[in-house]
Order: sequence, then structure tokens, then C-alpha cells
Amino acid sequence: MRVDIWSDIGCPWCYVGKRRFENALAAFEHRDDVEVVYHSFELDPSSPTDKTVPVTELLMGKFGMPKAQVEQAEKRLEDTAAAEGLAYDHNRHAGNTFDFHRLAHWAADQGKQQNLLDHAYAVHFGEAKSVHTVDALVDLAADAGLDPDEARKILNDKNAYADDVRADENQARELGISGVPFYVLDMRYGVSGAQPTEVFAQALAQAHGDA
Repeated sequence: MRVDIWSDIGCPWCYVGKRRFENALAAFEHRDDVEVVYHSFELDPSSPTDKTVPVTELLMGKFGMPKAQVEQAEKRLEDTAAAEGLAYDHNRHAGNTFDFHRLAHWAADQGKQQNLLDHAYAVHFGEAKSVHTVDALVDLAADAGLDPDEARKILNDKNAYADDVRADENQARELGISGVPFYVLDMRYGVSGAQPTEVFAQALAQAHGDA
């Protein structure tokens, strides 16, 4: 059985959802039969590539929310993440994630995409570190066990893996995916959002039973 997951490194619910899904998968009796494939999805592909914005400021501008309301929402996210054993720092910055997605495709070819995703989520949301500049991404790659020099070459070549990112995003549109995280089980069942672990467990059992 295969599970395809569309997500974005800038998405806090993808961070939470990843932990919940993995908890469900770890407890699934047929987990060794499950292949998990991650796909690119940019929450804001129009965001500039040459600067980042504090998340609080971004949310205030995007949704017209007062600062106090944004801070309350971020506190709820922090509590939700903590309940899953995850650190969450709301002082992070948001920015364009296209280069990260290109790097993730390259990491997949090296058999280390999971390493990169785990480390990137942990440092971006847990430590408010950047995942947007070339230097930051090279450091992430090195910490995930990838060759930093090769990572820099990939990132400096703006065409490298760009088509792979766009193909993922085109497939998402074809499937009607408009937000992430989104999970597709055997291309038959869709699960939207960072659902509770129990919901993922039920979906895995149903998809495997119908295979």
C-alpha cells in the first residue's frame, strides 16, 4: 500500500500532522507493507525569494487579524504541538519554499528525504531557524547526512528539480487538493488536514483492507 502526502515546510499543521500520521503508522500491524511518498505543495508560491517575514506579521497582514488574536492562535498551535511531543517556536519567519522543495526532491534521490524533512521541521518550528536561504538549506542538508557541496550545486542551479516540484503541484491540482497537509491512500482515499492519530489509523486499516 502507498500513501502520498502533499505538504509544505512552512505549514505548522503539516508538522503536527506528520507526527500524528507517523504515530498511527508505527502502531499499524501492516506498517512494513506501506510505502510513504512526500510531495511538494507551496502554500504561497508568490512569496518573494529575497526576503522573509515574521510569521506574526504575515498572519496579521494576510488575514487582517489583530496581533493579540494571532498570538492566541499561535499559542494554541504551540499547545497542540506540545501534546504530540513537538517543540514550537512562534518567532520563526515565513518565506518562499520552492528551493526547499527542490532540495527535498534531490534528497529523495539520495534516499534521505525523510532525514531532511524530519530535521527541517524540527529546526524550523522547534528552533525558529530559517529554511529559506541557500546557506540555511545547505546546513540542513549536511545535518541530514547529505553532501553539502552537492546540495549547494543543486540550489544554485535554479532549474534543478524545478520540474519535479511543479509536477507535484500539478498533480495536486488534478486531485483537487487546495490545502495541506493532504494524504492520499492508494490513490483511492483522501484525508485532509492534521487529523487525530485515530483517524489516520482508521484510514490505514480501511485502505489496507480494501486493497
